[in-house]
Amino acid sequence: MSRLSHLDESGRARMVDVTDKPTTARRAAAEGRLRCRAETLALVKEGRAPKGSVVQTAELAGVMAAKRTGDLIPLCHPLALTGIDVTIAPNDALPGFEVRAEVRTSGPTGVEMEALTAVSVACLTLFDMLKAVDREMAIEGIRVTAKSGGRSGDWGAGGGAS
Repeated sequence: MSRLSHLDESGRARMVDVTDKPTTARRAAAEGRLRCRAETLALVKEGRAPKGSVVQTAELAGVMAAKRTGDLIPLCHPLALTGIDVTIAPNDALPGFEVRAEVRTSGPTGVEMEALTAVSVACLTLFDMLKAVDREMAIEGIRVTAKSGGRSGDWGAGGGAS
């Protein structure tokens, strides 16, 4: 097993020095879900949620969160992101919402944490905006689904490149 890069020789936490790493195009995708009651999902799909445009607000919150990842996660580098897409789709089979984010940059370090933060905050925003009508919602399955760029190359969930 390789040594953890966020620890120095004495085991103290540190930000990884990326000064000498090459600048490359980088992309990461993540996903998650918010399960809710079928009645809650119908309320949103019909535009009758008490707090208004639930999906659009949560998508915007995810974009804003990705841009603030370096402020939220102590050892993350603040990055100049070049693209952020957050999409939320209702899913009757859950019932609930599928949340996806893709984040891009050109730099010396990856954007997996930014993609995960976007999905997490989008799910939290959905929860916040719907908690008055559904107290049994659950946020599930937040994970990185793909990454590209950098020394380790391309990776996709399930072991394949994406």
